[in-house]
Amino acid sequence: MNRKQLLTLLALVAVIGGAGLLVNKQRQGDWQKSSTGGGQKLAEALDVNAVATVSIKSSAGELNLTKQGEAWVVKERGDYAANFGTIADLIRKFADVKAVQTEQVGASQYARLELQTPGDGEGKGTLVELKGKDGKAMKSIVLGKKLTKKSEGGPFGGGEFPVGRWVRDTASKDTVLVTTEQFADAEPKPENWLEKDFLKVERVKSIAVTYATNAATGWTVTRETEGAEWKLAGLKPTEQADTNKLSALGSPLSSPAFADVVADPKPDKTGLDKPATLVLQTFDGFTYTAKAGTASGDNYPFQISVAANFPKVRPPEKDEKPEDKAKLDKDFADAQKKLADKLAADAKFAKWTYLVSKWTLDSVLKSRTDLLVEKKDESKPEAKPSAK
Repeated sequence: MNRKQLLTLLALVAVIGGAGLLVNKQRQGDWQKSSTGGGQKLAEALDVNAVATVSIKSSAGELNLTKQGEAWVVKERGDYAANFGTIADLIRKFADVKAVQTEQVGASQYARLELQTPGDGEGKGTLVELKGKDGKAMKSIVLGKKLTKKSEGGPFGGGEFPVGRWVRDTASKDTVLVTTEQFADAEPKPENWLEKDFLKVERVKSIAVTYATNAATGWTVTRETEGAEWKLAGLKPTEQADTNKLSALGSPLSSPAFADVVADPKPDKTGLDKPATLVLQTFDGFTYTAKAGTASGDNYPFQISVAANFPKVRPPEKDEKPEDKAKLDKDFADAQKKLADKLAADAKFAKWTYLVSKWTLDSVLKSRTDLLVEKKDESKPEAKPSAK
């Protein structure tokens, strides 16, 4: 290519590029000319300690996280405890995040940038409102479209990944921001905001399972010490317990987990009107009564309550010396306080219905015959070896 051809090509590129910019300007409509750099805070004057409600709304639904006393709860889950760390992190992001770019944008462009409030035309934005104790919005933010960047190659191949997001303060008429913060947690999904710490049943002494639909399939096992083998109660002379199957029972509900809290726990909808009931008694005097409904997908609807019967007086030890009594009494009182604290903490979980994973309960929700050695079918004669 000679010099003349090169200059002609460069001129052609300039013409095409200019035409492209002109078309782009025409498409932008209300895009205004002013654009500034970053540094502006999204909610600079926000008093994070005064926020009493976080409301998140999108086309997918609505979520309200409210502060009751010193605790946060999820309204859409019957005021179940919310994860304070997740809420505090979101509020702090709004207070601290800075814009990397500020644009003057007309309202006609909100839909294209997904900055319309939910229910407003074709808007796909997510409205986040931070409210005070009086219920009035301290800050209303619309989270819009995410900006992505294409990745070329790399160990995991190409593709696009988010690098920023359009954000609009509803109090600002025309100014929108671009931030590098994705606000990925700001979604109206109640299950993502629940405090997932759950009770733990420890030192189980006996397990009793009954079924409302078939009482004959129920069973009870007990053990003398925490490390001893389970013994199946009520064995008939013709029955033999399968020790391997009994060992597989393990220690039920020693580390249960739940996926969600049921928003509308009607017994006839969850199967809890005819439940499988699991009663666990512990060596410490606790009695846990759990009920499992009809499994749906990977979870059982699940309820649990607890009662306890602790000794009020410490029984004297054999050959106890008078000088040891004070220390033994203190140790006993300390141990009783721990048990009382655990009872109070575990009792709080009785108010709600949970979705508990199948793996948590399937090992114990068995029929009595599942715990017995299988009987051989003696009706069929044994095959005789063929004559050679």
